[in-house]
Amino acid sequence: MRRVRIVILAKAPIPGFAKTRLISALGAEGAAALAARMLDYIITQALGAGVDVVELCVTPEIEHPAWEMMSKRAGVVWTNQGEGDLGQRLARATRRSIKAGDRVLLIGTDCPELDSNRLSEAAEALRRDDCVIVPSMDGGYVLLGLNRYDCSLFKNIMWSTETVALETRRRIDRLRWRLTVLPTLHDIDEPEDLIWLPANCHVRNPLDDRDRMRPSSISCSALHSITSRKR
Repeated sequence: MRRVRIVILAKAPIPGFAKTRLISALGAEGAAALAARMLDYIITQALGAGVDVVELCVTPEIEHPAWEMMSKRAGVVWTNQGEGDLGQRLARATRRSIKAGDRVLLIGTDCPELDSNRLSEAAEALRRDDCVIVPSMDGGYVLLGLNRYDCSLFKNIMWSTETVALETRRRIDRLRWRLTVLPTLHDIDEPEDLIWLPANCHVRNPLDDRDRMRPSSISCSALHSITSRKR
C-alpha cells in the first residue's frame, strides 16, 4: 500500500522574513513569534494525523542558524525547499514524493483550523481519489493532496491571489482527475485574519478579550497596536 506523506512547507520564524503581512499589526518580532507558534502547532497536528511520513520542507536551508534554535521533533523528516517561486517549490516537493511512491499532502503553516482530524480526512480522501483540495476563504488553498504529478498544477499560477484554488481546480478538471473538495477554511495572512485563531488552538488569539489581561509572548506594544485598531 502506498504511504501518505504530509509535506509542510515552512519559513523560518525570523523577524522580517516570516508572516510579513502581519508586521503592521504585531511588529516584526511579534509576527515571527506567532509564526513560530503556528509552525509548532501544525507539526503537532500532522504528527497526530496518523499518516506514514511527516516532512518539514524549509527555507532558508536546514543549516541556517534560525533552525538550530528549534527543537527537532521525533518522527519529522527535514528537507530543503530549494530555489524558485512557490510553484517551483511545491512542484519539487510533489515530484520527489510521487517518485518515491508516496501520496502527498502539501500544506503550509498558516491555517490553525487544519487540525489532525481534517488532515486525516484529507488523507482518507486521497486513498479514494486522485487528488484532494481544501480551499481557503481568501481564494487560495491550505491543502493540496496528490496521487499523481503534473507540472501544470504549479506553473504560471498567480500565487497569493483570490484565483489560486479556482485555477487549480480548472487544471485538475482538464487532467480528468478525480477530485475531492473539502470544506473551506480560514488562514492567517492579514491582520484582520487574527480573529480566526481558534480557541482550542495553542496559538493564542491576541484579539480575544478574554485573554487580554493575561501575559502574552507578543510584545505589549504590538498588543496595544492591535487593540487600538479594534476600537
